[in-house]
Amino acid sequence: MSAASKSDVEAKSNALEEKSGIQLAVVTVASLRGSDIESYANQLFRFWKLGEAQKNNGVLLVVAPVEHKVRIEVGYGLEGTLTDALSSVIITSAIIPRFKSGDFSGGIERGVDGIIGVLSGDTGGWQAKALALRSNGNAGLDNIVIYGAIAWSVLVVGAIFVLGYRSRYPKHYVRRHGRRVLVTTDGPARSSGWSSGSWGGSASSSSSSSDSGFSGGGGSSGGGGASGSW
Repeated sequence: MSAASKSDVEAKSNALEEKSGIQLAVVTVASLRGSDIESYANQLFRFWKLGEAQKNNGVLLVVAPVEHKVRIEVGYGLEGTLTDALSSVIITSAIIPRFKSGDFSGGIERGVDGIIGVLSGDTGGWQAKALALRSNGNAGLDNIVIYGAIAWSVLVVGAIFVLGYRSRYPKHYVRRHGRRVLVTTDGPARSSGWSSGSWGGSASSSSSSSDSGFSGGGGSSGGGGASGSW
C-alpha cells in the first residue's frame, strides 16, 4: 500500500471507532505459512482481541498477496450487520477486481469503504448485489437438481438392464489357477480383481505475535465473514 492509502485507511478506521466503538483492522501478510486464510484470520482476530469486550464488534481485513487470498473476518456482534453475503459481495465486486489489475491500495481502500458503509447503515447497492448473488446461487442449485434427476433416471434404467441381463444369463464364480473368475453362460470366463489406495495430507497453521495496539478486549469470532481469491 502507498503511504497515502495507509493514512487514509487509518483515518477512516479511527473515525469509525470514535463514532461507534467498532474496531476495524487491515493487515497484509508476506505469507500464510501454509495455513488457510480462514484459520489465519480467525487466530489473528482472537490474538488481537478486536472489538469491545461486551460487544465483540471487531472486523479484520486480511490480504495475502503471495497466495492471492483475501478475507473479511467478522466478530460475533457484527454478524447480523456485516453478513457473510455482504462480506462476499464487497470482496468480489470492490476488492478483487482491483487486485487483479495490481492496484492493491485501491482494492483495500474500496474494501474498507464498503465495510464502513455497511456498518454505518448505508448498504446501498451492496444489498442488491448480495440478493443477485443469492439468486444466481439458487439458479445453480436448480440446475444441479435437474442434472441430478437425469443422472438418477439413467442409473435406474441401467439397474433394470443389469437385472434383466443377470436373470437371462446366470453367472457363478469359480477358482482357476488361484484366481477368482467370473463365469457367465454367454461367453468366456473373465477374471475379476480389486485395487486399493491410500491418501494422506498435512496442515500447518501460524499466528502473529506482533503487538497490534488494538486489544479492545473482544476477539470472539466464529468464522463469520467471507473469503476470496484472484
